[in-house]
Amino acid sequence: MPAKRRQLRGFDLKQLQEHPELIGVDEAGRGALAGPVVAAAVLVTRAFLESRWAEENARRINDSKQLTAAERDALYLDFEALAAEGRIHAQIGEATVAEIETENILGATKLAMRRALEGIYPPSSFAAPPREPDLFSSPEEIAAYRPQSQARILIDGLALKNFPYPHHGVVQGDARSLCIAMASVIAKVRRDRIMAELDALHPGYGFAQHKGYGTEEHREAVMRLGRCVEHRETFLRKLLSGRVDPAQLGLLGEDEAAAG
Repeated sequence: MPAKRRQLRGFDLKQLQEHPELIGVDEAGRGALAGPVVAAAVLVTRAFLESRWAEENARRINDSKQLTAAERDALYLDFEALAAEGRIHAQIGEATVAEIETENILGATKLAMRRALEGIYPPSSFAAPPREPDLFSSPEEIAAYRPQSQARILIDGLALKNFPYPHHGVVQGDARSLCIAMASVIAKVRRDRIMAELDALHPGYGFAQHKGYGTEEHREAVMRLGRCVEHRETFLRKLLSGRVDPAQLGLLGEDEAAAG
């Protein structure tokens, strides 16, 4: 077993020393030119991490961008079976293109992550104030809204400001934590399936191939056909005006697109 993959399960076991549950959260599609941003949350316990399944299969799980589409699909089926058996708990949250335009990509990513987490700990289990806080609520409102859970929540990347769940950011978490890597796979597979559906609704852009990322094929299609309703207008504005090399926008995520 490669040392790096073996360490993912060990990392999570250390996180559970003072908590009975661990939740990993990751997203897919943050840097795309089109389509929603999708987040997944995966809850695991020590019993799962020490199970035979985890011991035998942890080596298969990694940052979704490091896996082939076939490997991701196989893992997704396994995760569905584990969830059906109650051995893990996994939920998905999405933020639409309209919400990306309204909230900006960071706000929409928080929204998708919050929706995924709410699937595990629904609002009815919160100590909520009279008005549900939005993404721009005061720190006091955010604190009052926090769920009453015993889980340690790990989010891929830096810790988020003004987020209603107490959590810990893990830089490159999808390559360090097993439950974050599991969330990474689930979010990626779910979003890829959405983009395949959008490809049928909006032919000509190649959504099923590049998943909405800024590949050369996609950029050429946008220049030829113009944008469709699934394109993020703020992401495309400079591209369509011809004022900047799209490869320099810093938002296109072609490394993820290349991973299939």
